[in-house]
Amino acid sequence: MAEFVYYSKSAVTAGNFIKDNLMEAGRMDIVINFLIAAFFISNDIRNDTKLHLIFDGPPNAPLHILMKYDDGLPISKKDVAGLIKRILFKAPKEKGKVVNPAPGCFVEKKSFEALIEELNESGKNVFLLDKKGKDIRDLKLAGNEVFVIGDQDGFPEDKKHILKRIDKISVSPKMLFASQAVTIVHNEIDRNQDRQQI
Repeated sequence: MAEFVYYSKSAVTAGNFIKDNLMEAGRMDIVINFLIAAFFISNDIRNDTKLHLIFDGPPNAPLHILMKYDDGLPISKKDVAGLIKRILFKAPKEKGKVVNPAPGCFVEKKSFEALIEELNESGKNVFLLDKKGKDIRDLKLAGNEVFVIGDQDGFPEDKKHILKRIDKISVSPKMLFASQAVTIVHNEIDRNQDRQQI
């Protein structure tokens, strides 16, 4: 299972805030590129991926969207924006309520900090993707890893306190797009699984 957390400070948190220009919706275009890279491969979709999206933009922040494979997951590369928009229209306004707006999709009011704490408490091995981190190829993948990445602006100052408690790993000496980083992580997981099957 590959599991990712994508944090966006600016991604909007209401469906009616998403118009034709996805860049003006808190760089929803970058979110969509990341989601496509997380789930899609040539002529197929990954059924072993779980994606957490944390949106911290207006007007209903923070929102946590969980997406995982389901036979009925209504996802296509042509209409990822439409799916996110439908999820946001169903997002609850109060904490403690989880809504299931589509198969494999869940949305709730939850902060980045609360999600990271929850993942840690559940026994997950949480890593922050960072150019200055340890090389991912020096990491022994156990299958319980969660990889955290920020949007084009990284993480705001008020998130730094929790990030200091997360081990950092790197997928490249270069600064990559988030969608490129997730592709490399998937490649390392795929290669590790193939080695275990030999």
